[in-house]
This record gives sequence, structure tokens and C-alpha cells, in this order.
Amino acid sequence: MNPSTIVMAKELPAGSSQCGGEQLQNNPAPLSRYESQKRRDWNTFGQYLKNQRPSVALSQCNCNHVLEFLPYLDQFGKTKVHLHGCVFFGQPDPPAPCTCPLRQAWGSLDALIGRLRAAYEENGGSPENNPFGNGAIRLYLRELNMDIGWSHGSDVS
Repeated sequence: MNPSTIVMAKELPAGSSQCGGEQLQNNPAPLSRYESQKRRDWNTFGQYLKNQRPSVALSQCNCNHVLEFLPYLDQFGKTKVHLHGCVFFGQPDPPAPCTCPLRQAWGSLDALIGRLRAAYEENGGSPENNPFGNGAIRLYLRELNMDIGWSHGSDVS
């Protein structure tokens, strides 16, 4: 499909679907937890792009937009990542609080990227141009995993 046809997931009233421009009541099976989360993630990413100045169309999205989106999500993170200068750097269970930043956990972002990668293609994007499958995204996630591991004293290789 042409990348200019990438669309946001449409929200329809519960128990309805769209066919030929008309809504039909047919009580479809409820979305699985995964499908619901994938739709929420896709819509969140689309909203993030719209809020950029200037806004970015989904069809113009590239891996740089994804790389900017991931640190943006850190503001909602709950994983403490000790900085190199922190007295608790390398300690798995520090005895006191510190001012080091909270970030999204590696596993959460890895799962998010997997859902967004699938959603991109389900919404008209081509696998060859999928920004969520770009090597730079895998590198970002690998480095994040190592940073979190080292900051907590894990043996990361």
C-alpha cells in the first residue's frame, strides 16, 4: 500500500463496525488486551506526531520521529536509572532515594515498539518503510537495556 494511506485507528461505538460508509450493529468479538493496547499505542503515537511543531503526517514519519518519541515517554516512566555520578550507581537495591531520573523500562518499550511495528503495517504502511523496524530503534533499545542494567549493577553483555 502507498505510505500516504497510513491511517489512524478509528474509534467506533461499541458493538458496531463500518462497512461501505454505513455503521452496522453486529456485536463483534471484543478486542483482545493486545489489540486494545496496540490501538491505544498507535493513537498515542499519532497524537504525538500531530503535536509536533510543525505537525508530522503519519505518512512522513521516520525512525527519527520514533527515536524522539521514546525519550518523551520517559516522563511517564517508573524505572530509576542511576547516573554514573550517583552514589547508588551499580547498586540493585539502594538504601535511600536519589534524584536520578525515572525512565520507561526496557521491556515496556520493546513491547511498545513491537505493537507499533505491527500497527504501522496494519494501517497501510509497507514493511520496507516501517520506521519501528529500523536498526536505529533496535540499537536504542539495546543501549537502554545496558544503561538500566549497569545502573542497577547487573552484568550486561
